[in-house]
Amino acid sequence: MDWKIELIFVPVTDVDRAKDFYVKVGFNADHDQVPYDGLRFVQMTPPGSACSIAFGSGLGIDLEPGRQNTIQVVVPNADEALAHLRSVGVEANGVDDQAWGRFVSFDDPDGNTWTLQELPDYSAQAADA
Repeated sequence: MDWKIELIFVPVTDVDRAKDFYVKVGFNADHDQVPYDGLRFVQMTPPGSACSIAFGSGLGIDLEPGRQNTIQVVVPNADEALAHLRSVGVEANGVDDQAWGRFVSFDDPDGNTWTLQELPDYSAQAADA
């Protein structure tokens, strides 16, 4: 049986500001629907990802905006990710080199923290063993 994480909710205070930010970062705006008065659902997907994020209003999310700091996204190259974020005006922390990967972090306008990880080249490590 396959288990696939396909949607993670991110709490925001201003839906339009959040949508503009994530579009600027490069996410695809999949849906922006108001099925009825008081409910707005926005779904966005990072390029190449099978998992999307969602935010909106009236969703009943029980997480305070700015408190989501548990999302980690794998990228092919941390240096390129950092350069991209900075090129679109996002303040991002520089590359943090660790034995288990290279990391870049940044905050969205509400203070939700994202971590990007470039995985180690495990095939090269196996060849060295």
